[in-house]
Amino acid sequence: MFTVVESIATGNPGYARSQTEAAAFMKRIESLPAPIRSRIDRIYEQTAIDRRFSCVTDYGKQEADAFTFFPPNWDLKPAPSTRERNTRYREAVVPLAEEVGRDALAAAGAAPESITHLITVSCTGFFAPGIDIELVKRLHLRPSTQRTMIGFMGCYAAFNALRVAHSFCQADPEARVLIVCAELCTLHFQVDDTLESAVVNALFSDGAGAAVLSAQSAANAAGQLAYTGNHVALDDDSMGHMTWDVGNTGFLMGLSSRVPRVIAENVSAHVEALLDTQDLSRDDVDFWAIHPGGRAIVEKARDVLGLSNDAVNDSLEVLRQYGNMSSPTILFVLKRFMERHQARRANGEAGVGNGVALAFGPGLTLEGALFQEVPANA
Repeated sequence: MFTVVESIATGNPGYARSQTEAAAFMKRIESLPAPIRSRIDRIYEQTAIDRRFSCVTDYGKQEADAFTFFPPNWDLKPAPSTRERNTRYREAVVPLAEEVGRDALAAAGAAPESITHLITVSCTGFFAPGIDIELVKRLHLRPSTQRTMIGFMGCYAAFNALRVAHSFCQADPEARVLIVCAELCTLHFQVDDTLESAVVNALFSDGAGAAVLSAQSAANAAGQLAYTGNHVALDDDSMGHMTWDVGNTGFLMGLSSRVPRVIAENVSAHVEALLDTQDLSRDDVDFWAIHPGGRAIVEKARDVLGLSNDAVNDSLEVLRQYGNMSSPTILFVLKRFMERHQARRANGEAGVGNGVALAFGPGLTLEGALFQEVPANA
């Protein structure tokens, strides 16, 4: 049996602002220290991001009196509490998760009752009954749908969801799995005197992605993209380089400037181990989906792996158009490859062949997944 990726759908909250507008908002915050404020334009320009999405409409308002999330002043104090941010998370994340879940089902031509397993992923809020139960009800999935929640794992969490879905599909020939990743990172932006927070505020965005995977026989899977392998690595010396903690005023991200260097030191061996699972070499790889955690991360991976600019263009385009949305971001990149694959197949051409997806997160963890077009004679 093959684990076929039937569809991928993506979505964002309805509110978007350009990176220039986001920088202008940050510079108006009176409690932001002058040394940080003076660097905002440069920080935001260096991200290579054009626009980002948010569930917080305050970021685009011209007058503090109109704020509905932050207090009505340009100090933004007192900062919204973790409880207040989590309340807004619950209000905004459910309809967004429902939207992408419904779109993924439609794109796969999957009736709700055909879904056997639901995997939900999020690290930007908590509540129970959770997103999983909300989706069962809103998407009219069977009450007996087996549910798995993957939480607080950050940017690489979608890879864990894919691995779990693959396990379900390999264990059950009738399995059809819906994955939904939804993150509202902008709820947790912090205003303080650290350059680290300023960089985080310049990178992250809100978004969601969903995918339908199913167990299919070789005959039925022929010509489709299948998830065929994975590999995970953990760097023992970088536990503090990327962190995600619960604070009194939201979740607090730690993001060291050393992250690209650590990735560069580990990514080559990581990719080789991933390709070894299917006896492949780098020359066999037809597409690369690198999680765009930031421009430096993508460019470091490109240089170390000896890739062309074209090979990482999709990752950088997702970063440019959406920013870093944490866990669903890789689905935005993979969707571009899937659409390319399907278009080629529709024209009677060969599909995209072998693809590698990579992401990095707290740990420091390196995750990899392998996707392959199923040959007709498999």
